[in-house]
Amino acid sequence: MVDHYPLGLTGRDRVESAFGGGLPEGSVVLIEGEDGAGKSAITQRFAYGMADTDVYVTYVSTELASWEFVQQMNSLSYDVVEHLLGEQLLFLHADIDTHNRGQQRELLKRFTEAKTLWMADVIYVDSLSGLLRNDPRYEAVAGTGDEDHVLQRLVSFLRTVTEMDKTVVFTVDPTSVSEEALRPLRNVVDVYFELETSAVGQDIRRNVRVRRFQNMKEPVDDSIGYTVQQGRGLSIVSRTVA
Repeated sequence: MVDHYPLGLTGRDRVESAFGGGLPEGSVVLIEGEDGAGKSAITQRFAYGMADTDVYVTYVSTELASWEFVQQMNSLSYDVVEHLLGEQLLFLHADIDTHNRGQQRELLKRFTEAKTLWMADVIYVDSLSGLLRNDPRYEAVAGTGDEDHVLQRLVSFLRTVTEMDKTVVFTVDPTSVSEEALRPLRNVVDVYFELETSAVGQDIRRNVRVRRFQNMKEPVDDSIGYTVQQGRGLSIVSRTVA
């Protein structure tokens, strides 16, 4: 039987119950969505809830510096300072602007070889597309149809990580990298969420389309509606039964 990493905050929101009671241990999770869809808000809520339930978490951001991360989390009422100081949560800023650093530009290689990063139970990478499109191996094959070879190396590495019951969560903007590049990862992920947004009058409706969820702890609907609000964070607003 597969154990799960809880999403916590059960007395505050319905996120854990909406997402099947937690993420399976030893799984790879993919959260896809275009810019502004809410990928960061979801991963930040997941990471905070896990750290709050004594799960050790690493959070890698290609966009936020440490102070920006703390500020953004605070705006969502996720006070991570205690978790950071207590080393329950490790935040790392990934500097992807490395075009003048020679071999150091091999971002995916540096990512997999960063031992401290992989010491946690759950590792969040927001976003993989940011690392990928700035990696020279990807740049060398972009547009050739051979982009999938770059991700194959990462997929092989992830097998060794998940065998240790660690869970890895990636966010990806599918409009910023090729379909060929993402195919190897999409094929092997255990949990696959696709974020959708639509305008209804003055409102923006956000939705998680559950494309795949293996080894779920509890039943999960195929569609999960949510909102992101300052001072409240992530809230589940509706469900659609398959």
